[in-house]
Amino acid sequence: MFPMVSSQSRQPDRLLTWLVGLTFLLAVTVIALGAYTRLTEAGLGCPDWPGCYGFLSVPQTDAQHALAQQAFPDHPVEVHKARNEMLHRYVAGSLGLLILAINMLAWRRSDRPRRLPLVLLGIVFGQAMLGMWTVTMALKPVVVMGHLLGGFTTASLLLVLWLRLVNANRTASRARATGAPIPFGVRRLAVAALVVVALQIALGGWTAANYAAVVCTQLPVCEVDWVSKFDITAFEPWQPGFQTYQYGVLNFDQRVSIHAAHRIGAMITTLVVLLLGWRLWRIGWRRHAMAVMLLLAVQAGLGVTNVLASLPLPVAVAHNLGGLCLLLGMLTICLALYRARPVVSEESAAILSQSTMNHDRLAGQRSGQGTLNAMTPKSG
Repeated sequence: MFPMVSSQSRQPDRLLTWLVGLTFLLAVTVIALGAYTRLTEAGLGCPDWPGCYGFLSVPQTDAQHALAQQAFPDHPVEVHKARNEMLHRYVAGSLGLLILAINMLAWRRSDRPRRLPLVLLGIVFGQAMLGMWTVTMALKPVVVMGHLLGGFTTASLLLVLWLRLVNANRTASRARATGAPIPFGVRRLAVAALVVVALQIALGGWTAANYAAVVCTQLPVCEVDWVSKFDITAFEPWQPGFQTYQYGVLNFDQRVSIHAAHRIGAMITTLVVLLLGWRLWRIGWRRHAMAVMLLLAVQAGLGVTNVLASLPLPVAVAHNLGGLCLLLGMLTICLALYRARPVVSEESAAILSQSTMNHDRLAGQRSGQGTLNAMTPKSG
């Protein structure tokens, strides 16, 4: 006897899809709030964790301020910074609860994905620990960068889960891949572009965590002799011996080294992404190519504006989100390429493309000849 499949498992999983989509949007919001908190120097707006000066929320009354000052004499209460920090914590906590709800829903039906929600739950737990260490280690750069990458990873995996659920909800006819086979080189290039973008984001996080974003104010690399000043020790992940890392602890040459590396990384990323866009255009994936070009242009424009305008707050936050969008775009393209028709070699793809063009040309000629014969009057 064959096992019975419940009608519930055959129905589109709209509830979980909707919840994952909402959680993804909240993850993007958390990343934006994290960037805003960091850029407004509110990362230590509350010197303790998870509360704020010993309270569950920001101290409001004079009596609470007095108690907070007594408990933390070296950290005067700055209400606006504390509010930014606590808002970020509240929204991040809500994100964790939603991911927990996703896991609970995933285990209620056997046809729902379970491994990816569990991975997300583990990452959120790690993010909570990194958030605590960000405060207790006084903005240690390696912790700040790890916290940033954890947020980007969370958003990326939520997007993967959402796309998986959306594709599962579609009918087989709509989910079937169309178009010409994908050359193997395009897939490899897409993966390489994804890795390059991820590394550039990590380098950007290191630049921000070490307060090196404004040490160079001219284009294309830096107004100082960055080659002679380049110091590889600027990239050592562990920097012990400091009570606080707020406003940075590296010297000028080290910050210039970090900033120059970020600029060079941006140039390399631009070339790789442009090459991917060109290859996508050639194989007929023109909407994907145009989306890649647009995301790259916006991100490059935001980066140039940050340099010329000395890191304005709205542009700096948008630059963080632009990096996220570029990463998610690369991830979406990689997933789409690996869901497409079977991969072929470059030579086979060229032959198939030429064969398809010849077939279409012959079909057009036959259609035109048939039309001409039909229009020609018969004699007799």
